[in-house]
Amino acid sequence: MEESAATQARVECVESRVVLEARQVSKCYELDEIEVHALREVDLEVCEGQMLAVMGPSGSGKSTLMHMIGLLDRPTTGNVVVEGVDVSRMSPNELAAVRNKRIGFVFQSFNLLPRTSAQANVELPLIYAGVSLLKRASMARASLERVGLGDRLGHYSSQLSGGQQQRVAIARALVTAPSIVLADEPTGNLDSRSGIEVMSILQDLNRQGITIVIVTHDDGVARHAERVVHMLDGRIVHDELVENRTLAEDRMRELDAEEEAAQ
Repeated sequence: MEESAATQARVECVESRVVLEARQVSKCYELDEIEVHALREVDLEVCEGQMLAVMGPSGSGKSTLMHMIGLLDRPTTGNVVVEGVDVSRMSPNELAAVRNKRIGFVFQSFNLLPRTSAQANVELPLIYAGVSLLKRASMARASLERVGLGDRLGHYSSQLSGGQQQRVAIARALVTAPSIVLADEPTGNLDSRSGIEVMSILQDLNRQGITIVIVTHDDGVARHAERVVHMLDGRIVHDELVENRTLAEDRMRELDAEEEAAQ
């Protein structure tokens, strides 16, 4: 009985509008004639301006759910709604236009072009959007300055630390001024300090009004959000508001104090 009740428990948007919604979303893959159910009738509402973590072990369906609400894949059944518009029957080109305008992505592996400068990497979404050369250069510089990399514009990926590469990826996600940022294991390839720095940036962006959705298996990362959705076997099994959430700025100060004490 407890598991059934937890499965149906949902945090609803009361004081703000819904900007992302999954309605009875299921995803089934066929592997060697075997059906694999990655998602099973998932219902999820993401509220405007919220910082939400989707948490679960490997194989729980959390990354598949991000692909659905991020319009990177289509559900087998069910509907996805972005900013009040049902996108389920849109063409690939229409989905790409919505993604480029509304949603920014940050991935664990950074997905940067290796022999390309930080600025050029950030300009890529603007090229697809048809922005002129001068304007996209200016926008990319501003986006990199926003994440503290104004002095690394011409550096290649190989010349940047893991934390700096992830900040370039965040700048690229922000350059089209999306209202939503989806981050899939954004600290997974980073050391502790760099991970906290990335979470600090994401929390700061959220304070500026950007809706943030983080996919993670790490409870420590999830506790930076104000709401955590727990997944298991393709279903949402618990949906909770976080009490005493972790503030990355406080963790940075604690790390600095620990390092100073150790010297």
